Amino acid sequence: MAIFERFTRLKSASRFLQYTTALCPAHSWAPTRGPLLRPAGWIQHRCVHGERSEASSAAPPRRPFSQVTPADLDFFRQLLPGRAITDPDVLESSNVDWLKSVKGNSEVLLRPKTTDEVSRILSYCNQRNLAVSPQGGNTGLVGGSVPVFDEIILSTALMNQILTFDSISGILTCQAGCVLESLSQYLEEQDFIMPLDLGAKGSCHIGGNVSTNAGGLRLLRYGSLRGTVLGLEVVLADGRVLNCLATLRKDNTGYDLKQLFIGSEGTLGVITAVSILCPRKPKSVNVAFLGMLQYFLTFQACRGMLGEILSAFEFLDASCMNLLEKHLKLTNPITESPFYIVIETAGSNAAHDEEKLHNFLEKVMTSSLVTDGTVATEEAKIKALWSMRERITEALRHDGYTYKYDISLSVEKIYDLVTHMRERLGDRAQNVVGYGHIGDGNLHLNITSPSKDPALLAAIEPYVYEWTSQYQGSISAEHGLGLKKRNYIYYSKTPEAVTLMGNIKAMLDPKGILNPYKTLPDDIC
Repeated sequence: MAIFERFTRLKSASRFLQYTTALCPAHSWAPTRGPLLRPAGWIQHRCVHGERSEASSAAPPRRPFSQVTPADLDFFRQLLPGRAITDPDVLESSNVDWLKSVKGNSEVLLRPKTTDEVSRILSYCNQRNLAVSPQGGNTGLVGGSVPVFDEIILSTALMNQILTFDSISGILTCQAGCVLESLSQYLEEQDFIMPLDLGAKGSCHIGGNVSTNAGGLRLLRYGSLRGTVLGLEVVLADGRVLNCLATLRKDNTGYDLKQLFIGSEGTLGVITAVSILCPRKPKSVNVAFLGMLQYFLTFQACRGMLGEILSAFEFLDASCMNLLEKHLKLTNPITESPFYIVIETAGSNAAHDEEKLHNFLEKVMTSSLVTDGTVATEEAKIKALWSMRERITEALRHDGYTYKYDISLSVEKIYDLVTHMRERLGDRAQNVVGYGHIGDGNLHLNITSPSKDPALLAAIEPYVYEWTSQYQGSISAEHGLGLKKRNYIYYSKTPEAVTLMGNIKAMLDPKGILNPYKTLPDDIC
């Protein structure tokens, strides 16, 4: 069909979404939503970017946890023969986060294979008052997956077994250390797919995905992990095993306890197994890469015309494309545009899906919403188009020191923040770029500089959170709070909600050994 050939239609249109409202540059206030926020002066603004020394200064002082002794090492080595690691060279990669912005000083890395081993480790650590930092694939972006001081690293890397798969219901049960891409490959052989897809799928673990409530590229179609995760097995701080590993679509008997651990970032318990509902593999997949002057009206048309077959609607701006071309030598498959979107459709009838996509593209082209584009149906070409979206983070790493913000806003406001931060920062920033999940209202704002720049950071934070809060957004859409954002939680949650979180933490982990210094603000911890 002609629709799957490169198409071009160039007409001028006005640039979309320009932000003009000024905010207080002195940060002497925090925008309010009635009773939702405390005054900014009450909030402890602490910024955690940089190497170990800077991260330590931003974290509270080390709490009075015990230090590992030779007797402790003997216990761990007896429990985990060959899997209690103290070699500094091996520990190095586990002590540093993916962005190389936070570095801990752990001297012990434990690699259990079973839930029972995790239970015995935590029971022992709780009795000895030894702090523990649970770790999956270590792909987090907020310093939540590495120790801050000398916490013991508990890695789920060897807990990588698929336990069961029901090909009738599509329910997969597996250990927490299974790599997302490996699960995807396994399921595709069964004619199913994972409901979650991330750029870090080759390294991230499903347990870490659940612990951070990761969103990803398919949330628009399949929803969040709070809906697709049916059950969890969790080891609590004192070693007790909470078996909520249900495989039922419906179970309304009492509290849904698994929801406490989804998104809790390993502060309430260590997830050891997951049961998750997986959709059937679509028989027809199309990916369109489109250029446009603005995205909002295109998104409205897309949802209305593609409906049930729409599985992803992602965007990147022209600055992102420049970085992909400059640092990764990727080739822009279409003419230059202010915005680019990746649309994926997935269905069961190729002719039906192609007709709907054809009608949509015809409409947005004739109305000049789209200026240029290309469509792919073959797997290799689909992957090539997706790489324009999935490799942006990689390109940013080559551009210098990166300040990353994961913001949730209404769709019509999502790019205003990028425009406003460019105006605010001017030439103090090397690049200010925006990309993310339009369908979910999730913006990834990234600001680069040649090197770490405290003056630039002071111009960004807490201003970016104040701006977000003013427009009823969330300061963390999918990355979590970790170490870096914990003290900014009041921009998105009420004091009462944060206090209740602290009460839950104190109930489940009275000694606070699990992932201390993370998620909850200093005044609660």
